[in-house]
Amino acid sequence: MIPGARLIILGRQGAGKGTQCVRLARHYVVPHISTGDVLRAAVREGAELGQEVREILESGGLVGDSTMIGVVRERLAKPDAGTRGYILDGFPRTVAQAEALAEITAQRPIHVVIDLDVPREIVLERISSRRVCRDCGTNYTSTGADATTWICDVCGGDVTQRDDDTPEAVNRRLDLYETQTSPLIEHYGNLGQLVVVNGVGHPDNVFKRLTDVVESRR
Repeated sequence: MIPGARLIILGRQGAGKGTQCVRLARHYVVPHISTGDVLRAAVREGAELGQEVREILESGGLVGDSTMIGVVRERLAKPDAGTRGYILDGFPRTVAQAEALAEITAQRPIHVVIDLDVPREIVLERISSRRVCRDCGTNYTSTGADATTWICDVCGGDVTQRDDDTPEAVNRRLDLYETQTSPLIEHYGNLGQLVVVNGVGHPDNVFKRLTDVVESRR
């Protein structure tokens, strides 16, 4: 185990990024800090910044750079991130956020930025075949030959395809990711901090590639 690892994990939705971030966090005994979790925690805690986030989310708006930077700044100031390190998942999303993060972490810089690379066509196939239980949220994968009525093995609820998991909706999200993230990847590449890791293959093999990179940079 390498204590105090400070990582950023980039990657398309559906690349298995979230699962691998959780595994890495357990392996290195550091918090997994995801954008969604940070926002929900800020709202739950009811601080001034959390109230601002709540109002944005309830109005259907997008959380802007300045607000997101403030939320992450507060999260990274907590003792667990300061002493043990962390894995950032979903932040930064823009070059402005990356520049602010560099200022926030100036005393304890990020060790490595990893781009978990999975080809777009594989991501599209994975997400488009995803099915979710309406009641308990359990995920399933459609083979294309499934029964018309699909009952959840866990709770007996109806298993359906989410409205935003259709190929058209997924392609829109992937287009947005490419627009936002390409400059970010270039930014970290120019700084010499970026390592691209092949995200295709058995999850254990992908995890081994990730830990090899982290340990080589530490």
